[in-house]
Amino acid sequence: MIVGGRAPRAGGWTGWDGGRVARTRGWGGNPPHDEAEARERILRAAAACIDRFGPKTGLSDVAAELGVTRQTVYAYFPGTHALLIATATRAAGPFLDRLTAHVAGLTDPADILAEAFTHALHTLPDDPHLGILLAGGHTATITGNITSPEALDFARAILHRFPIDWAARGYTPHDLDELAELTLRLMASFLTDPGHPPRAPDQLRAYLRRWLGPVLHAPPDRTGRHT
Repeated sequence: MIVGGRAPRAGGWTGWDGGRVARTRGWGGNPPHDEAEARERILRAAAACIDRFGPKTGLSDVAAELGVTRQTVYAYFPGTHALLIATATRAAGPFLDRLTAHVAGLTDPADILAEAFTHALHTLPDDPHLGILLAGGHTATITGNITSPEALDFARAILHRFPIDWAARGYTPHDLDELAELTLRLMASFLTDPGHPPRAPDQLRAYLRRWLGPVLHAPPDRTGRHT
């Protein structure tokens, strides 16, 4: 039988996906019922591979985990970068929930950012999924590509989750973009060189409050802004 003008190869088809068709071959003998299930299973397999292989995970690893060909994975993700970023983004939601809960009860912006920064600094390096998100892909390190679009999106999401009325404090969306960038650059600095000796968590919180507090409590100064 001809499907969409093309004859199916051995193994048959499971369905039509924007002109691309997924085959029933592989998938451990249990093919997905639709595109959404296929993508979900690919993302779960990618997460398992990241746990084992870290940022060096490739499409071949994910395909082997699923029992499918690389071409099947390509039918849903254009490449390794897109797949790993999508997988890492899935891990961002639970992290944001934990971070929001961690700063619950704090009201001062300087206290919130100091506590959140300290917590993130000590937890993100051990999370292989979010490490990929902050690095912007599997070919970079966290500190080497800290201002990637994916990392900036992640930092903005963190700022928006905090119990801070940014608009009431005079912050525009562009101001928050710059604050997200500054936070990421500070993170890269502390990850690269934590200090000699490194500050204890309480010392780091005090250090951040002392120098970030005046900036956060004052209306943003837009003189000489980069656009």
